Amino acid sequence: MGRAFEFRKERKFKRWAKMAVQFTRLGKEIVMAVKAGGGDPHTNSRLRTAIQNSKAVNMPKDRVEAAIKRATSRDEKDYEEIVYEGYAQHGVAILVETATDNLNRTVANVRSYFTKYGGTLGKTGSLDFIFSRKSVFTFVPGDRDLEELEFELIDAGLEDLFVDADEEGNEIAVLHAAYEDFGKMQKALEGLGIETKSAKLERIAQSNIAVTEEQSVDVFKIIDRLEEDDDVQAVYHNMAE
Repeated sequence: MGRAFEFRKERKFKRWAKMAVQFTRLGKEIVMAVKAGGGDPHTNSRLRTAIQNSKAVNMPKDRVEAAIKRATSRDEKDYEEIVYEGYAQHGVAILVETATDNLNRTVANVRSYFTKYGGTLGKTGSLDFIFSRKSVFTFVPGDRDLEELEFELIDAGLEDLFVDADEEGNEIAVLHAAYEDFGKMQKALEGLGIETKSAKLERIAQSNIAVTEEQSVDVFKIIDRLEEDDDVQAVYHNMAE
């Protein structure tokens, strides 16, 4: 079947391991949210969003509560959010969001992954022309009239609304708004009684680069290694899929 097939099969087997990593990242996001705005989700929109996202991936409630409690402790570490940018093999751009309590460790690890897998680490801002930061919300559309919803959300900054499928193949509505309209859109959705499955600030590639299936194996090696790192919160690329 070839190297590409075997690699895809191996990536599927890693899904459960990645779920544990997701819980760790969300736990860290909850800690940062509490430290920034307090432990009450009713008055702390960042914490409210982190809790919503934890529910979307079925993160146990006791882990969420433990993260909130941990954040209020004086012994809990502070995290610094740093973005790294570079290129993998075959000209694919890679942007890495991290949250770390040890900057030297994180930059050394990220640089080593790029180097080991044939990539190059670039300067901050070098990929600004490739990725734009967007507010991205997902929710189950149900019987809702999405055309009517578009009109209701224009004033909140709606840029795009479309239907896609989640990892399980279920229908999901995806909404894009400008980065600076995150809070406004979140309030608008709450006001309409729409329960979001996820609400995030994501990096969206403005253009994609086509690679062969064999070349994608090379690129996914660096993506997978970055995503396994405890300091990494998210990895974005512009490889066409």
